[in-house]
Amino acid sequence: MALELQSVSKNVDGETHISDVSVRCNPGEFNVLLGPTLAGKTSLLRLMAGLDEPSAGRIMMAGQDVTGLPVRKRDVAFVYQQFINYPGFSVFDNIASPLKIAKISKDEIAARVEKVADLLGLTPFLQRKPLELSGGQQQRVALGRALAREAELVLLDEPLANLDYKLREELRAELPKLFQNTGSMVVYATSEPEEALLLGGQVIVLHEGQVQQAGATLEVYNSPASLQAAMTFADPPLNVLPAIKSDAAEVKSLDGDLTLKVNGNASAVAEGAKCTVGFRPHQLGLARTSECEVELKGRVTLTEITGSESFIHVEAVGERWTALAHGIHAPEVGAEVSLFLDPETAFVFAGGAGNG
Repeated sequence: MALELQSVSKNVDGETHISDVSVRCNPGEFNVLLGPTLAGKTSLLRLMAGLDEPSAGRIMMAGQDVTGLPVRKRDVAFVYQQFINYPGFSVFDNIASPLKIAKISKDEIAARVEKVADLLGLTPFLQRKPLELSGGQQQRVALGRALAREAELVLLDEPLANLDYKLREELRAELPKLFQNTGSMVVYATSEPEEALLLGGQVIVLHEGQVQQAGATLEVYNSPASLQAAMTFADPPLNVLPAIKSDAAEVKSLDGDLTLKVNGNASAVAEGAKCTVGFRPHQLGLARTSECEVELKGRVTLTEITGSESFIHVEAVGERWTALAHGIHAPEVGAEVSLFLDPETAFVFAGGAGNG
């Protein structure tokens, strides 16, 4: 019962929202659609749901072409960032509403609603109206409606974005478990790389309407296939250094002041060609942790303290970078600091890029 998009594109008023996307979602999989604002996440979800038709390509479900099939004829549940509930209905009737439309028996409806309410902690509130609940509880009602449907395809468009931090953390941990035994295909859209990692499963990295990479979440995070995939899957932003591959095992910054031994990381880049070295803030620190690390000098421009760790923004080698230091560190703006990088852990991509 897989969902497959085959070379799907969507153009609106001469603008390309989705460009030649081919992805596959399998039954029982939890898929995270990751991309920044305006990457095309909602556009892609609407195509998957049948709310919009593609300008080109095909959408297949269980081997059948459903490209022109309207949403009402598909087995799909959609939960939006701005949760939608029926204010005049009780929580029970909100969750049960799609089941009543499907003419499911009263006993089966009661059983499903009670099961979902128990999973989401809504049992004490089943007779209340949505407006009598907190924002988090109202979003749980919207999620409960999707769960109770037991739809083949469940689409979640940044459903936790408007909730407070504590509740977001709780639901992030719960969601994959909630859908684990339903057999549904789940596609969860988010702009937060950290959320993608917490949710796990499979990830589809989207940028400007194009899929940059798809696969197991940890594999994509650890082995990005392109600079854009690495930059999309990074928060704080990826540190980058424009360079030239000087020989099989090393690269040099464009000004020639810095040489990094990257060994096999640049195997896909031809010698003498321009490339971009990328490394995440946790790969750049204020303390040496191994002998193979290179020491760089930087000047502090800003420090962000989160409590358990500090992000030190610096200017180094003509670039703006962010380093991660565990614990509380507050070097003065303008102070010179030593930075340590293990170049063998860095990514090396063909082509040049700025740090933007």
